[in-house]
Amino acid sequence: MGLLWDVYKNIVEKDLEQMKRYAFGVDIGGTTVKMGLFETSGTLLDTWEIPTDTSENGGHILPDIADAADKKLKEKGISPLDIEGIGMGVPGPVSPDGTVLKCVNLGWGVFNVEQELNKLTNFKVKAGNDANVAALGEMWQGGGKGFKNLVMVTLGTGVGGGVIIDEKILAGTNGAAGEIGHIPMKDGETETCGCGKKGCLEQYASATGIVRITKMYLAENPDAATVLKSEGITAKDIFDAAKEGDKVALAMVDEVGRMLGKALASISCVVNPEAFVIGGGMAKAGAIVIDSIKKYYSQYAFHASRNTVFKAAQLSNEAGIYGGVRLVLE
Repeated sequence: MGLLWDVYKNIVEKDLEQMKRYAFGVDIGGTTVKMGLFETSGTLLDTWEIPTDTSENGGHILPDIADAADKKLKEKGISPLDIEGIGMGVPGPVSPDGTVLKCVNLGWGVFNVEQELNKLTNFKVKAGNDANVAALGEMWQGGGKGFKNLVMVTLGTGVGGGVIIDEKILAGTNGAAGEIGHIPMKDGETETCGCGKKGCLEQYASATGIVRITKMYLAENPDAATVLKSEGITAKDIFDAAKEGDKVALAMVDEVGRMLGKALASISCVVNPEAFVIGGGMAKAGAIVIDSIKKYYSQYAFHASRNTVFKAAQLSNEAGIYGGVRLVLE
């Protein structure tokens, strides 16, 4: 046993010695590209943004990233030989070999983003769907730290998600795993989701979703006793009113919790995570969001999954760059 342990220890130490000191994390958004320079230990050294130039079918995006990385190395006096690689999140499905399967808001078609950025930088490049990569970041250095199996739920304009199994992204065949916002939740819905379907989770449980269902309620109940008014209402208005005890607002938050709790209970039957990490702009409302989800999750969940832990995300809009670095270290 002692000899085997010594051999294993030597292999691990050799791998650590071969790991270069720095890496870049990149999170590509529709208007800006967030970039971070990290030590491969997980320490964020610097973060900055560049505009996302979507002209000419997004043909400038990768050259701009390569140029920004080069400038940062020169600014910091770091040799390219000390860079482990670049990991990035992309707003669209990415297959396991690094092929982007169209990113409409970037103007991208189908091409291998890893190979293209590698040609521009000579660095190892790894890419994944941005929500999945953010989930990986939260597992590594955020709210999911200490867990090997988790599902991240991002509550913003839509409902995003990322699934981590055995510390690795579950991407699926076409990179579309984790699209929990498009789980079918309601038959008979007349309005169409952004994805083209009807009755998706994010039509009810996102920031736009809670505003939508509240406006529908107020239209059907114009004499309801509430501080909420249809004109210019926001998700924050609804959560603030709920915290003050407004009955209509509380009912709307409860409905969001019911939808999410039921959806996450379904997910737990498939992947059985140790934890759900809840993030996104809507999660900033605090405990009222997670408490509402947990209430219904425990009601709907299979008994073996009923004690799944709920955690708040910690990395905010930096989760993607953390996840990018963790991706390139795999």
